[in-house]
Amino acid sequence: MTERITATEDLLRELAPQVLGVLVRRYGQFQLCEDATQEALLAASVQWTASGQLPDNPRGWLITVATRKLIDEVRSDQSRRQREMMREFATPQSQLLAGPGDADTKDSDDSLALLFGCCHPDLSAPSQIALTLRAIGGLSTAQIAAAFGVPQTSMAQRISRAKQIVKDTDFTVRADRDRLPAVLHVLYLVFSEGYTASDGDELTAPALSDEAIRLTRWLYRLLPGQPASDRLECAGLLALMLLTDARRSARTRQDGSLVPLADQDRGIWDKDKIAEGTALITGALAHQEIGPYQLQAAIAAVHDEAATMDGTDWPQILALYDLLEIAAPNPFTTLNRAVAVGQVQGPQAGLAVLDALDGDKRVAKHHRLFATRAHLQELAGDTEAAIASYQYAARLSTSATERRYLAMQANRLSSARLNRPL
Repeated sequence: MTERITATEDLLRELAPQVLGVLVRRYGQFQLCEDATQEALLAASVQWTASGQLPDNPRGWLITVATRKLIDEVRSDQSRRQREMMREFATPQSQLLAGPGDADTKDSDDSLALLFGCCHPDLSAPSQIALTLRAIGGLSTAQIAAAFGVPQTSMAQRISRAKQIVKDTDFTVRADRDRLPAVLHVLYLVFSEGYTASDGDELTAPALSDEAIRLTRWLYRLLPGQPASDRLECAGLLALMLLTDARRSARTRQDGSLVPLADQDRGIWDKDKIAEGTALITGALAHQEIGPYQLQAAIAAVHDEAATMDGTDWPQILALYDLLEIAAPNPFTTLNRAVAVGQVQGPQAGLAVLDALDGDKRVAKHHRLFATRAHLQELAGDTEAAIASYQYAARLSTSATERRYLAMQANRLSSARLNRPL
């Protein structure tokens, strides 16, 4: 029974964006179509699980039920506005009520276009993420709120505002190639939030990172006809996620405390994800066009291939960061590059790289800048400065797990200094 329920839920999550995409393409009313799709999914979950059987055409069944619910909603109120809305429907009502065999042939195009639509340029990045997880990921508002560690009411308001903006800007669903970078960035942000939660008591939010991987894998499958550079960057992003997420189980101890990369048990890294990610990035790098996600995935692959921290090919990592800074200049890229510089050229050289970030408002007050500085200061033997940097980084961090780790590093150095023989 449990396996049947799980299989049904997986199928419904796969079909949800296809059904919503068809409805929005036909009728253009995102809010109404999304509500109708959710009702159809709920009806399917109850009926299919209870009967133990799937209809011959599950997708067509969902489209038909959702369409009928959409029509019922429009008919329920005879106000002028809704009568005008009905007149705007391009498809005759008789066609709307087609049977379950009415399978739309554009499921991939609609699903892909819907994902692009959720990344509408008038939406903020947090709203793009929330709407993507709601409409494409099929997550409930409560699930999204829990994953981000915010109240459900706050997340509901965010999603509601996003839908209103989409409606007010005459939202049309289309797979606009110019919007692909925004789509990839949203998926990257979802994964990053899941891999290292920006707030709360837990270091990770696995539901988010898992969903980002699922959606990116799905997007990659839908891009075979796109320009090679687009598909290669999607492959790079998927590889980056897999190679990074492979270390998830080794990042925390049983008590939830953080384990830095140097101390992780590499024997429990997920070898299947590493193999898949390595194969993806190896294939992508065989082409001449190399983008930022491919470079980041290549760096992750070098880390994952090393049996120990000391055995890491730091010169190769530094060379890749040099290329990444040219391809996509970013203060966090510089931050990571400083660590590689410190490993290859010495901690003082790494600290010199960090000095250039002090005036950058995007990172000047970020805990990672001071945590990285503390690490390099410790390697350079400047214990007093390292303690101060660790303490300041702990005060800036909004993650309880990272805050505890940084405070422990400061205490460790303080204890070592006190116990040092005179």
